[in-house]
Amino acid sequence: MVSKVTTVAFQGIEAVPVDVQVHVGPGMVAFTIVGLPDKAVAESRERVRAALSASGLALPAKRVTVNLAPADLPKEGSHYDLPIALGVMAAIGAIPAEFLAGFVVLGELGLDGTLAPVAGVLPAAMGANGLGKGLICPEASGGEAAWADPDMDILAPRSLIQLANHFKGTQVLSRPAAKLQGRAGDMPDLAEVRGQESARRALEIAASGGHNLLMTGPPGSGKSMLASRLPSILPPLTPRELLEVSMIASLAGELAEGKLTDRRPFRAPHHSASMAALVGGGLKARPGEVSLAHNGVLFLDELPEFNPQVLDSLRQPLESGEAVIVRANHRVTYPARIQLIAAMNPCRCGHAGEPGHQCRRGERCVTDYQARVSGPFLDRIDLRIEVPAVTAADLIGPAEAEPSATVAERVAEARRIQGQRFLEFGVSCRTNAQAPAAIVETMARTDDQGVAFLRQAAETLQLSARGYHRVLKLARTLADLDGQDSVSRIHLAEAMSYRGQDMSRRAA
Repeated sequence: MVSKVTTVAFQGIEAVPVDVQVHVGPGMVAFTIVGLPDKAVAESRERVRAALSASGLALPAKRVTVNLAPADLPKEGSHYDLPIALGVMAAIGAIPAEFLAGFVVLGELGLDGTLAPVAGVLPAAMGANGLGKGLICPEASGGEAAWADPDMDILAPRSLIQLANHFKGTQVLSRPAAKLQGRAGDMPDLAEVRGQESARRALEIAASGGHNLLMTGPPGSGKSMLASRLPSILPPLTPRELLEVSMIASLAGELAEGKLTDRRPFRAPHHSASMAALVGGGLKARPGEVSLAHNGVLFLDELPEFNPQVLDSLRQPLESGEAVIVRANHRVTYPARIQLIAAMNPCRCGHAGEPGHQCRRGERCVTDYQARVSGPFLDRIDLRIEVPAVTAADLIGPAEAEPSATVAERVAEARRIQGQRFLEFGVSCRTNAQAPAAIVETMARTDDQGVAFLRQAAETLQLSARGYHRVLKLARTLADLDGQDSVSRIHLAEAMSYRGQDMSRRAA
């Protein structure tokens, strides 16, 4: 007899349907799995055998063959345990095969028949909903799956016995409820930052338009402190963004207890991170930090300490908003629409340019250190600011800086203006930094004085075509913060000032 159970294989965040075909027939007693299984899938037969025995079922003394179709698609992961077990149970008549026809199944089996959570339940649920089917998954992942569709049939049993009893009608499984993470606590507030007014201004601009930001300054000047407070002024995720972010986190196994959160991701990898860790890849082409920060912030502290090849690997995701991983057996695309925030010291010793300080290696200390960051990478950064050292006088006295809540209101208003503009243009952007080149000059229209100033400044700074467009986007964000319909010369001058703080003048 042959039974069929539907499960999924993951290609990026896409769930590809896979048929688990189980045949129980005469022949030498064996349990064989075919269809390009990896080591974890091949070991499923031992987990399935033990789980069925613990549940009061024994495999018949026959030949059991499991085929994972399509056979030329690589199968990876432990989530094939449950569909294989249910396929075997249906083939031997332990459960009615017709009950499984309307479900996509995934889950890992313990030797005692319990179900363990697996990665990728949310993308699997979205894929099952697209097929018009329900989902069977472990209990711990049920809250995650419930976000796919409120009307979708979802079964989240604790064990194999509980699921079998549900099909027999002796026990009814209720639909799991969608779970949302509660606020773990207040985020760091921008009011705690003192003496860095220009840096606070740049941070607000970056948050309003989704622009990339580079902060250069001596150790202890507050660069990391500023970056950690950026999430407190960013708007919460929209429902669509929430699903996009959660699907990537689900594939990476980072959804705690299947709970989703509307906070924007903030990823801060160490400078020793490899290219596969940052961009994605490895043996199974998993998402990297740049994809885990999708619709959020990627913070790179001590920027020149990163391997130059690793930094340059970010150039394509920063431009296209996607991380494309190509391997001999894989070609996977993960979304990676991020806001890059970077921080660095001006030189190896960290105090170049400070009054009374002289580097022991002279100008070479500055040039060699900053040359580790390539020009094409810098060309993708909209705001480049210097963060001077904070003196004790700046810290003495009561704090009078604006709190994050006040700044967040201005950021939200600027983003609302941008959203309305992109709706009128008929494009799917959310921030000025994401605007396509085709509409940049139209949305950042200026007067004759602005055009003259822009032409003169572009020649002085020797802007590339990309740099020119990024200046216009930045000026448009400045105008949005001021509530202006058009971009004026003042906005262009301020945008040029941020772009003009180029590291190329380090050798001057």
